[in-house]
Amino acid sequence: MKINIAAPTTGQQKVIEIDDEKRLQALYDRRMAQEVDGSILGDEFDGYTLRISGGNDKQGFPMRQGVLTNNRVRLLCKRGHKAYRQRRAGERKRKSVRGCIVGHDIAVLNLVVTAAGANPIPGLTDEPVPRRLGPKRANKIRKLFNLEKEDDVRKYAIAREVTTKGGKSVRKAPKIQRLVTPLTLQRKRARRAAKMNSVLRNKEDAAAYKKLVAQRLAEQREARRSLISKRRSTRRSAKLAAEAAS
Repeated sequence: MKINIAAPTTGQQKVIEIDDEKRLQALYDRRMAQEVDGSILGDEFDGYTLRISGGNDKQGFPMRQGVLTNNRVRLLCKRGHKAYRQRRAGERKRKSVRGCIVGHDIAVLNLVVTAAGANPIPGLTDEPVPRRLGPKRANKIRKLFNLEKEDDVRKYAIAREVTTKGGKSVRKAPKIQRLVTPLTLQRKRARRAAKMNSVLRNKEDAAAYKKLVAQRLAEQREARRSLISKRRSTRRSAKLAAEAAS
């Protein structure tokens, strides 16, 4: 079984292979998120505390937290579940996952160092690995350099020198996210003004439509009133003509 050990404090990883079943017996029937004593892996890990963070079986299926079994099961997955990406809206699909209990069929087991021992381990806890990239979000850059709100964050973005294939040296810096500039404030004001103008325009259009409907109804009432008066006058004149003829 391959043991992949990670040390978050230094950013290093180390892979060791253990074939001795007697040493692996201490890992069997343990669950994910449980802590084990590092001395079961060897004398160099004496005093270390390791946490089981996951693993894969021999066919490559990942261990899933919460599946309390030491074999593979098929779960009905939907949107939001791990190891599944929805292709269509409302789609559900059965996926094979490995339970969270360590067994004989595990090929790779992932461990994380939670407490270091007295002796540093070469390639794992002896020296920290510098971060390749710095923070990208504006507030995180302020937090890293303890900046005030008035300070220009763009001057503190961590850049790095990169050599291209042609041998040219290029300076690369991240595009700062959530950066508040006069241009972003101007665009925000423009969006707000456009929204207010739209609301006012809709109110004016609604008032004009209401006025037009009232005008049309008044015209219809006036036309009907004039038609009724014409009919009455016609009937009256016909009645008077009939009386005169008799």
